[in-house]
Amino acid sequence: MPRTITVSIPHALGKEESHRRIAEGFASMQRQALIGVLSLREHWEGDRLHFDGGALGQKIRGRLDVLDDSVQIQVDLPELLAAIADRIVGKLKQGTQKLLGEK
Repeated sequence: MPRTITVSIPHALGKEESHRRIAEGFASMQRQALIGVLSLREHWEGDRLHFDGGALGQKIRGRLDVLDDSVQIQVDLPELLAAIADRIVGKLKQGTQKLLGEK
């Protein structure tokens, strides 16, 4: 049974600037956050980024919502990867915070 992990990262950039940074840096963030992801696919619907891919032979699917004052990320992990959910959450936070850091 899949396990959904949720990460919320506050920011003071506004929706437009945070959306721009996420869009430009998403591929890099995913390489850092989900080591072993292959054939990652992504598409935007408004301010929601949908992504999916595979890791360790398992499918990963998620959503990233850009809000005025935060970015909300939800990732659906298969049972095998749920065991390392804490590591994945840490990498997601770290990668997203880098993208949203002051420049």
